[in-house]
Amino acid sequence: MQSGYTCQRCLANLKRVGNGQIAIRNIRHGTGLGISNRRHYTPIKPKTAPLPIQQRRRQGTFETGRAGPVNQDPNVPFTATEPVPPNLQPEESELQSKFRLGPNNLFHSFSGSPIPSIRRKAAFMKFHAFCPHPDHRPTRIATSPHDPESRKTASQSVQGPKHVNFECPDCGLPVYCSEDHWMDDYEHHSETCDTLRQANEDEHDMHAGEPFSNDRWPDRQMEEIVPNMTNWDTYLYTREYAAINDERQLRQITRLLTYPMTIGSILHELSPYNIRRGGRLTPEGLKSFSALRYTMHPERDGSDGTIKNARPRAPPVRIFILGARAESSLPRSCWVQLEFLFHRCAMHLIFIGPEAMSGIRASEPIPERTPRNPFGGVVEDRITHDTKITTFTEYYHTMHKAQYFQPFDPYFDCFVLFHPGLGHPASAHEWEETIPLLLETKVPIICTGYTEWDMQRDKAWVEEKMKGEVDILMEAGENIFRSLRWDLNDADPGDLSCGNWGVWAFRGKRYEAQMGDQFFKFV
Repeated sequence: MQSGYTCQRCLANLKRVGNGQIAIRNIRHGTGLGISNRRHYTPIKPKTAPLPIQQRRRQGTFETGRAGPVNQDPNVPFTATEPVPPNLQPEESELQSKFRLGPNNLFHSFSGSPIPSIRRKAAFMKFHAFCPHPDHRPTRIATSPHDPESRKTASQSVQGPKHVNFECPDCGLPVYCSEDHWMDDYEHHSETCDTLRQANEDEHDMHAGEPFSNDRWPDRQMEEIVPNMTNWDTYLYTREYAAINDERQLRQITRLLTYPMTIGSILHELSPYNIRRGGRLTPEGLKSFSALRYTMHPERDGSDGTIKNARPRAPPVRIFILGARAESSLPRSCWVQLEFLFHRCAMHLIFIGPEAMSGIRASEPIPERTPRNPFGGVVEDRITHDTKITTFTEYYHTMHKAQYFQPFDPYFDCFVLFHPGLGHPASAHEWEETIPLLLETKVPIICTGYTEWDMQRDKAWVEEKMKGEVDILMEAGENIFRSLRWDLNDADPGDLSCGNWGVWAFRGKRYEAQMGDQFFKFV
């Protein structure tokens, strides 16, 4: 009798049908015995005759075997396999359809890039970014000691501000206004030139090869298989991800997984953050996170998914992600990896922020506000059996004052702030009304930062504004599951940042009533 089970290799082979590849016909169902390790498909080749090698190099028709992550954001540039948007010029769309980026053909100057969106990004940089040479007068107040504007002084600088126009031949980015300033300040530029070149190649790698398919995401494991969250390598190995043999591929996948894994690495019972020396967890943090871990790791109750052995389940754990931006548009298969770390635990991810829907496609408009949905929330309750995602394009303090989420429970609720910029001069005022409301809930608040300076600035702002009404749950430090890819700032090419580089946690101060000797003197 033929079994209804299809192995993962055959299933992946079936999914290739319709993507320009011919699948093998005699696919067997069962245990997969007799299937070789080679690829069972034949790529469809063009009918035209191959071009000479010199002409292929000039036109850039190189083959690729790479696989990059999926872009869910419509504003992010498309790949060569996607339909050409109508706003592109014919010559640009034709060039992109012919040009194929490969592992050895990823470095291009931004202005001469074969990708139209990268060329538009270069034009944006040249229009907004200013030359960092100290001969120019400052254009703004420096935000950190590492800011290039801190090298400029109004008394010593003699030239007016100028936009960047010269692209460094080593990193391919517009970094100075002229070649003379680039050569004169090359010693300072060389400190970040190699990293900028790496970011340049990673940006082009996003448009190379096939999309990052869902076949590479692992499914739920047996409960007896325990993930090792010591670092990225041990986690990817114990969770049985597809083999990643290239550092560039590792940087691309960690850029996606850093958001769910930052949360999971702190809330999991096998968290690498502990109360031991160097573990960064404080006694108050052990109390708060132990309450959440008790809920997220329930004991076995004998239920097996059938009606006969059904048991009452605890309410879902609510994870509020405030100020949501890019993380709200991540592929849902990426957020499901957070659920797979916790067995028999339901989760409700709530994205809140005015930019929470900026990465969602235009085909999914924001619903109208009704009495049953007063804040126009977009509910996705069919992600998995235990995962639900809701998105609100509203400020949190508005919803908190309306008591939309009350009551809060330290055993079932947690707040997460990805790169909030609490202490940044441009965004601090937006959090002055929200942070006191968060502290009133006495619920753990996890906060990340782009850099160490950004993280320490946020922590200092909270301690100064809240005036001691804060309990530190986890000391600030480098995030074990930070993104390994460096990101560029289009308004300042020399400003490099890393997604979720650092992480720390805090909570509203809790007071415990103690009866002393003074009480009994008046009794």
